[in-house]
Amino acid sequence: MSKPNNGLITETNSQYYAGSQSFTTVAGQTSFVSTFNTDLVFGNYSPNTTDYGLNNFVLYTSSSGLPGTFTEYIQAYTVVDNTINLATSLAAGSYLVIQLKGNDGGNYGDEDAYGDAIENNYGGYEYVTLNDIINNFLVAYVGAGKIVSDVKRTDVIFHAKRGLQEFSYATLKSIKSQELSVPPSLSVPLPQDYVNYVKVSWIDKLGVKHQIFPTQLTSNPYTTPLQDDNGVPIQDNYEENLQGSSQTEERWSVANKSKINNIASLKKYNKGLDGENYWWDDGNFFGRAYGLDPQNANINGYFTLNPREGKISFSSDLVGALIILEYISDGLAYDMDTKVPKMAEEAMYKHIMYSIISTRANQPEYVVQRFKRERSAELRNAKIRLSNIKLSEVIQQMRGKSKWIKH
Repeated sequence: MSKPNNGLITETNSQYYAGSQSFTTVAGQTSFVSTFNTDLVFGNYSPNTTDYGLNNFVLYTSSSGLPGTFTEYIQAYTVVDNTINLATSLAAGSYLVIQLKGNDGGNYGDEDAYGDAIENNYGGYEYVTLNDIINNFLVAYVGAGKIVSDVKRTDVIFHAKRGLQEFSYATLKSIKSQELSVPPSLSVPLPQDYVNYVKVSWIDKLGVKHQIFPTQLTSNPYTTPLQDDNGVPIQDNYEENLQGSSQTEERWSVANKSKINNIASLKKYNKGLDGENYWWDDGNFFGRAYGLDPQNANINGYFTLNPREGKISFSSDLVGALIILEYISDGLAYDMDTKVPKMAEEAMYKHIMYSIISTRANQPEYVVQRFKRERSAELRNAKIRLSNIKLSEVIQQMRGKSKWIKH
């Protein structure tokens, strides 16, 4: 269950920065309410079970609360709506700590064994959940004496989700990224919330990105029917076409890229005796690039989208490479817990209002146009706010414009 977001800071500094919330127990106390912005995820209380790994937190107890005296609590307990219920109470005056899991170490228990810290608790103040936006809209915009006297919550949810989708494509911070390694199969699955790609890059040893471009040299066929000697697709017992493996993909996976783009491999890039860099090919200078197609003249490799398998595929020279995939999500992958930037909150309210008014019968057109203009104005404001333009950064970029270029 998600916690309500009233726009106020509710976590302590210890909860936010250290990912820990501590309690001093009283006699007979068995329930402890977590007030993290992050919901507690509970699988099982026992480390000896597989479901224990589902927990996004660890419990620690101490009789004194002094550093080095905390031990993991592995007695029976349950978690309901972010409330921890112990099967047996602790001694009065004991200390109980909820420590969120993460990768950066924590303040309690064996850090090497548990790696305890904050999971996804940072930066939450800049967002409001979609569920909160819907609740706030129903409170502020719906009721007697208001433009919308009555509306079903399901209608508000529908219009809010559609608005979030549209905003995500052009307004909100909807770009996500994944760090992946290209396996020998040369294909990796697309992310669960993938809608479209923004940029694909491989990472060199210095951590610098090198953009990989899509290619039209090959493609991934959507279907690969088996054929008889006459070229007619063969059907199975259910009268459906039998599918085979893609020969196009097999040939592309072993293609020699230097024969396609006419550029020597990096292994043939050497430094001449005079200190200049040259391209070499079998002992001769490689400078024969006349007629080269510029769109294929790169050494960063290629990628293609494989809709048949729901994967992104790479050229053979990228096997083992570290890849950054930047992509667009529609913002609805996590349903009502989806985060919306507060800078776009008012634009969401105006979108929902306009969507409801414009779809109602016998609604005066001037009212519809009024909310259409308000929606456009707030959407424009949200774009400006979220564009995050900093004058100092613009000046820094423009400094290079004054550089003299030799002719």
